Amino acid sequence: MSFPLLTATAALPAIGAIATAAVPAARRTAAKWLALLFSLGTLVLAAVVFLRFEPGGDRYQLTESRAWIADFGVRYELGVDGIGVALLGLTALLIPFVIVAAWHDADPLETKSTRWRPTQGFFALILMVEAMVILSFVATDVFLFYILFEAMLIPMYFLIGGFGDRAHAGSDESAATQRSYAAVKFLLYNLAGGLIMLAAVIGLYVVAGSFSLSEIAEARANGSLEMATSTERWLFLGFFFAFAVKAPLWPLHTWLPNAMGEATAPVAVLITAIVDKVGTFAMLRFCLGLFPEASKWATPVVITLALISIVYGALLAVGQRDIKRLIAYASISHFGFIVLGIFAMTSQGQSGATLYMVNHGISTAALLLVAGFLITRRGSRLIADYGGVQKVAPVLAGTFLIGGLATLSLPGLAPFVSEFLVLVGTFSAYPVAGIIATSGIVLAALYVLVLYQRTMTGPVQDSVRSMPDLRARELAVAVPLIAVLIFLGVFPKPLTEVVNPAVEHTMSDVQKKDPQPEVEAAK
Repeated sequence: MSFPLLTATAALPAIGAIATAAVPAARRTAAKWLALLFSLGTLVLAAVVFLRFEPGGDRYQLTESRAWIADFGVRYELGVDGIGVALLGLTALLIPFVIVAAWHDADPLETKSTRWRPTQGFFALILMVEAMVILSFVATDVFLFYILFEAMLIPMYFLIGGFGDRAHAGSDESAATQRSYAAVKFLLYNLAGGLIMLAAVIGLYVVAGSFSLSEIAEARANGSLEMATSTERWLFLGFFFAFAVKAPLWPLHTWLPNAMGEATAPVAVLITAIVDKVGTFAMLRFCLGLFPEASKWATPVVITLALISIVYGALLAVGQRDIKRLIAYASISHFGFIVLGIFAMTSQGQSGATLYMVNHGISTAALLLVAGFLITRRGSRLIADYGGVQKVAPVLAGTFLIGGLATLSLPGLAPFVSEFLVLVGTFSAYPVAGIIATSGIVLAALYVLVLYQRTMTGPVQDSVRSMPDLRARELAVAVPLIAVLIFLGVFPKPLTEVVNPAVEHTMSDVQKKDPQPEVEAAK
């Protein structure tokens, strides 16, 4: 039996979570280093998965299959395709930076209420989220995926509600109330989507007789699976609703600004750069793979919702006074681009959407983590409380600028390639939608540059005059992320050659071909 590489990649952070939680309370620093060590080990295994994956090989590789709940046809089935391997790599890459950036976020905190922040539990929860997200990207059994899709909400709930941002104006009680509200809203929205998905998962089993993606695909290919049009559409809606909440897509997005605003910056990165990608990934793997006709039927409505997300999120980002909420609304706009690329049903659009998931994760992590360093120094998330930072902390301001420029998809940085492909793929199939989507680019330039101008330029405010520049630990977070953004911006081939064959399989599932350009005959 071959070595279960995918299981090992997901199991290592889970083991690390248990080991970190078991460290004695007095040895907080040891717990941090242990969590970091396990996250780096997971990154090494993820690199092995990436290197062993053959872009021109089978659709699902490094497969594992074992009986789990035999009476109900549930199996422990794993397999990774090009899209999954890219997102698995993103997750493994970002978690070490999240841990280093959050090094002091869960230290004991002396306040008026003398509240204890259990450091070991904080880092254990981060590793547990990593394990569940990695496993969700490689699960090829629908029921197994559903379990992971719901289970990851539990550690995220505690990370948001129990370890909130310290940059609050007001009493400890009011800050705790806001954190609790954000955590409960996050949980209720995602649980509601998950419960609807559960009904659809059961319905799929009743119709197909299996939870296995490979068995369902084989039954569809040989004609033994007959699914009525109305049944397929109802099942599609059940899955899509849950994924749209997780994504998040307008109008199911309202939990995200609250959650990101009240969470620490590293946990906010965990939310939008990693966990939310499960929703858009699942649209490609499950909605388009299991319900191709229903996906084409729903395309006009989904594209409309994606366009609203793009414009609405960008407009609200322009008007924000809170740095983290601005980044949250910008992410809603970016997720609109990802969903638009998926449902444009073109190879360029879906390749761009997959690259966008990866590049958005890296660029948002860079911007949010540097913003977190800034907020920690000043003790405020309000844009108006800053000014002239570039004169006293030029390295911090410079890294913040590069992260912002990546967010607005500046040519030469990784997100530009993704956004360009999404727009090209959309224009070729839906020209009007492509034109509307370009307004998001203009608005992105506006909110990013205004944010930089108001916080980093102008007269130096007294409150930032003694602000220190980035320290060694913070540079160890910001510099590698920026280097990756530049590398993938000028040389995206390592990702595109892995992603493109998987996109071809998805296009085959929905039986779509790229539109051919109309060329007038020469007179």
